[in-house]
Amino acid sequence: MRLALALAAQALWLTSPNPRVGCVITAADGTVLGQGHTQRAGGPHAEIMALRDAAARGHSVQGATAWVTLEPCAHHGRTGPCCDALAAAGIGRVVSAMTDPNPKVAGLGMARLVHAGVDTETLAPSSDLATQARELNIGFFRRMESGLPWVRMKVATSLDGQTALQNGQSQWITGPEARSDGHAWRARACAVLTGIGTVLEDDPQLNVRGLSAPRQPHLVVVDSRLDMPLTAKLLDTQGAGDQARQIWIYHATDPLDAQHAHKRAALIARGVTPIQMPGPGGKVDLAAMLRDLAQREINELHVEAGHKLNGSFLREGLVDECLVYLAPQLLGPGQGMANLPALTELSGAVKLRFHAVDRIGPDLRLLLRRD
Repeated sequence: MRLALALAAQALWLTSPNPRVGCVITAADGTVLGQGHTQRAGGPHAEIMALRDAAARGHSVQGATAWVTLEPCAHHGRTGPCCDALAAAGIGRVVSAMTDPNPKVAGLGMARLVHAGVDTETLAPSSDLATQARELNIGFFRRMESGLPWVRMKVATSLDGQTALQNGQSQWITGPEARSDGHAWRARACAVLTGIGTVLEDDPQLNVRGLSAPRQPHLVVVDSRLDMPLTAKLLDTQGAGDQARQIWIYHATDPLDAQHAHKRAALIARGVTPIQMPGPGGKVDLAAMLRDLAQREINELHVEAGHKLNGSFLREGLVDECLVYLAPQLLGPGQGMANLPALTELSGAVKLRFHAVDRIGPDLRLLLRRD
């Protein structure tokens, strides 16, 4: 199972919106007969790759054991049911790290295998291996269980909590190693989100660079008044083909208003999808936006925004995880991580817990989650 998990990790940047799954097929003496991981959406799943690998090696899988990091699927989606393929191949036993949270599967895969005469076992959810399997697909589990994506907020900050100087200068607070690591976290996300303020101030591309990532995460912009410049660099990052990057702009304006209708048409002509999601005060309804993104099969949402939008996400309790790169320097007065209201009692603080702390070059990477 540890080998299967290592294979699943190789698919970290590849399978979106499908889960990252690894499969290892072994003989009774533990010899590896075949192995593989899930490919791009629409491509073969881990079980099929492992069966193909075994065949390519000239191995029979009759009576063999398949170790899978997630329950084999039991439904017809972009591909056929993996549980049926394993049974048809003559697999004698299937060990799964986790039950699939997808309601279309959710135990049906293992049940179909049992019906076909295959022995099955699912690891205890509290086991270390099951925990690792869930972590690899934390966004997929969140979307299937709650109808929301896993929201990860990334910030790069000084020791005194500043993400930029008062004049807006922020390049670069952290070192090149941290910046490269940040691109790796972008690459694993289904979509990257920012606000129109960041677009107007920095004109970013918000794509994955410096890595040979097989796909670019989709792009989400919170832009209440449709102020997006048609010359923005991020509008030129869509790519082409079946892995083209979608750009969704959430706004609060009336699409029937003549001025905004013209802007919507111009954005649509650039390949952008404007989505009206009005909330109180003429702002975008962020909670409704997250539900909509889940409907668009967004598992992990990577937020790289300014302190105002960061504050809105935190105030509304919409952030699951903070990815903080902490640089060993003091900047003095500047722009903070998040625009939060002044507190009168410590009990009102946004409570987080350390999930992981790692050294990345000269900086620290903090992964924090909500209590």
